[in-house]
Amino acid sequence: MGRKPSQNVTLSDVARLAGVSVATASKALNARAQVAPATRQRVLQAAAELSFQPNALARGLISGRTRTIGLLTDELAGRFSIPILLGAENALGNEQMSVLLCDARGDAIRRQHYIRTLLARQVDGFIIVGDSNDVRPSLTPDIPVPVVYVYGESTDPSDLSVLADDEGGARLAIEHLVALRRRRIGHITGPQSYRAARDRVVGLRKVLAEHGLPLAGHEPLYGEWSQRWGRHAARTLIATDPTVDAIFCGNDQIAAGVTETLHDLGRRVPDDVAVVGYDNWEVISADCRPPLTTVDLNLQHLGATAVTHLFAALDGRRPSGVIRQPCRLVVRESTGPAAHP
Repeated sequence: MGRKPSQNVTLSDVARLAGVSVATASKALNARAQVAPATRQRVLQAAAELSFQPNALARGLISGRTRTIGLLTDELAGRFSIPILLGAENALGNEQMSVLLCDARGDAIRRQHYIRTLLARQVDGFIIVGDSNDVRPSLTPDIPVPVVYVYGESTDPSDLSVLADDEGGARLAIEHLVALRRRRIGHITGPQSYRAARDRVVGLRKVLAEHGLPLAGHEPLYGEWSQRWGRHAARTLIATDPTVDAIFCGNDQIAAGVTETLHDLGRRVPDDVAVVGYDNWEVISADCRPPLTTVDLNLQHLGATAVTHLFAALDGRRPSGVIRQPCRLVVRESTGPAAHP
């Protein structure tokens, strides 16, 4: 049995028990390639026998790394940031790396303060988390270590940005509705100022054009990311085009409002009108009546993907550009069973 951990056990003790130099013991414990497998195993056995706990600061000085990553977000309380941060934290934890999390709350002065604070803590790299999958100013000139942007595209094309594929997500939704033989598809979404809203319209129009279908109501209805807007816009759309048989919504809140109004108007969901949401915010999508078919952004995977590319940068590979991660369609009762040919 190994001894209880002791603050008195040093790297020199491990090296002495393993019969190697302190430098070799250090390389073995830090998984350096210069150490023979048999020697590494001997060092690891000695460390286990002595219950050796390496000092994190000393290990960082030896390896040149602190095994700590700074995560900087502008919207910690938002429902998009938390899943991304969880995915990143899980991926970092799997590599036994620590995370220092800072929330700038959209304030530029606070953001710069946290960048300086994290650099003073000698973090190995940064993950910058956006709040809207939109373009954001590059912070890389102020950060001398590798940086990956996630859920927000840096204005500098030499940076690496990992985004959710909103155009592709809309394509999934519309192809699903077309497969269900829906031919009068309308679209109700959030503000046109949001890049995500515009990208989803691009995907919508492309699929409709491929199938020779018009957009019900002629144009997308832009408004707010709210149930209230969904209720109001659904009445407008039905009044403009009573033949609507499907509505693709820009988020789940809008979709929930749409289903309320359809019920009030005597339209059955999905029998008369199929409804698709976006985001898979389960607080709404799973509890809606009926439960919503929706597009899931795979936000936790988005965070994990950012970590993977940050590791590549830490290893000397500095990829750049934009990576758009595919979304997935979650099918529930609001669209009903697929039609048979």
